[in-house]
Amino acid sequence: MEIFPRSSGTFYLETMVPVSLRRSRRIRHGLAAMLLGFALAASGFEARAHAPDEAQPSSSSHAMPGMPAMHDAQHGTAPADRCTDLSLQCATVATPFFDARGVLWLAWAGNGAVSVASSKDGGRHFAVPVVIGQHGARLDAGAESHPQIVVNAHGQVVVAYGVFKDDDWNAQVLIARSPDGTRFTAPQSISRDAASQRFPVIAFDGTNRLFAAWIDKRTAAQARKRGTAQPGAAIAYAWSDDAGATMHGEAIAEDRTCECCRLDLAFDAAHRPVLLFRKIYGENERDHAVLAFDDRGMPGQTHRVALDRWHIDGCPHHGPALAISSDGVWHAAWFTAGEARQGLYYARSSDEGRTFSAPQAVGDTERQAGRPSLLARGASVWLAWKEFDGKRILARVRHSRDGGVTWSADRTIETAQGLADRPLLVADEQHVYLSWLTREHGYRLIELNP
Repeated sequence: MEIFPRSSGTFYLETMVPVSLRRSRRIRHGLAAMLLGFALAASGFEARAHAPDEAQPSSSSHAMPGMPAMHDAQHGTAPADRCTDLSLQCATVATPFFDARGVLWLAWAGNGAVSVASSKDGGRHFAVPVVIGQHGARLDAGAESHPQIVVNAHGQVVVAYGVFKDDDWNAQVLIARSPDGTRFTAPQSISRDAASQRFPVIAFDGTNRLFAAWIDKRTAAQARKRGTAQPGAAIAYAWSDDAGATMHGEAIAEDRTCECCRLDLAFDAAHRPVLLFRKIYGENERDHAVLAFDDRGMPGQTHRVALDRWHIDGCPHHGPALAISSDGVWHAAWFTAGEARQGLYYARSSDEGRTFSAPQAVGDTERQAGRPSLLARGASVWLAWKEFDGKRILARVRHSRDGGVTWSADRTIETAQGLADRPLLVADEQHVYLSWLTREHGYRLIELNP
C-alpha cells in the first residue's frame, strides 16, 4: 500500500483508507512512513453490491470454465483462497498485450516473481506460465510498478520490470526476451549505469525497433557527488534493433522529473515515441508534461499539459495515461492535488502537445477517482479509472465518439472488494477490453461496447 495526497490536508492509501493530516504544503517522508504504519493497522474493506442508481456495464462476457459469469462476458481466472504460489490467481498486478495475431499476452507479478502466459481465446484459457524471474521482497510490484510486456510482428516477446537493490528504494530495471514466449533469457539490466532505475515503459515502433524509457537517478547521484541536493530524478531512454538483446543510444531525455510516478508512452502517427510524465517545475511543483522524440529518435522540447500547481515535497505515487489517435490528436489523463484543481482530469491536444484543452474533471472526486488508462482508435476514445465508494473498488469507464470532445456518461463495469489492481484498457483488431485483476474475482478481460 502507498500513501498519496489527495489534497493538502488529507492522505489516501492505495487501499483508499483516508488518513487525516493537518494542512501543510510540504510532506516529509518520515511523516508519510508514520501514516502508512497507522493505516496498515486500520480495518479493510466491506462488501457492498452496486448501488441501485449506478449504471450497469454494457458488455458481452464469458466466464472461465467452472467459474460463474460476473455479468454476461468476461474472460479470466478464478481467485485463490490462499495466495502463496506464483500463479495468476495469486498475482497483485498484471499487464495485458495483444499481438498482431490476436493472441493475448499477460505479464504479472505475485509473491516476488514475474511470470508470463498467453491465451489464444481471449483469456478463457492460458498456456502454461513461464516464470521470468524470482526476486522475493526485492521485486518492485506496487500500484505504479507493473511488469511491461510487448510482442513484435515476428512474435518476439520482451518483458521489463524493476527490482530493488537496497532498502532506500533504489532499483534496477531488468529486461528479458523470448523468440516465442515459451522460453526467456535470464533478466539482465537495461542500463549500463549503476544509478537507480524504476518504472520502465517499452514499445516497438513501426519498424520493429524497441524503444524503452524509465525513471533514472543518475543526474541526482551526480549532483550529490558535487555536494548539491537535487530533488526528483530524470527520464532515460534507449533503443534496440534486436528485440532487446542489446540496447544503444542510452541517454537522458529530461531532467527534473518526479522519481516515484510511472510514465506513459505512445507513438504518434509517424511512429515517433511520445512520453507523458510528472515533471518538477521550480521548487517541487509537480505537474504533467509531454515530450516527443523526433525522426532521428532524439528527445524534443517538453510542454506542460496543465498548470495544476501541485507543490509537494514528497511522492504522489500516481502516474498518468496517454493515447494518440490515428488522426494525430493526443489524449492525456492524470491525477493532481494542486492549488488550481484536485482530482482526476482529461485534456486533448490537436497540435502535437504544444497546447492542451482546458482540463476536464473525470469521475467522482469524493470516491477518489484515479489510476487512469486511455485507449484511442481513430475518433473513438476510451478512458478507464478506479474509484472507491467506501466499501468496494469500482472499475469505471467513459467513451467518446468524437476524439475526446464529448463523452458518454460514466459507467461502472465491475466492482471488487479488497486487493484490486488498476483497470487497464487493451484492444485487438476488432474489440476494446477492460483488463482487471482483483483478489475477489481473479483476472477478468471484459469486452466493452460503446
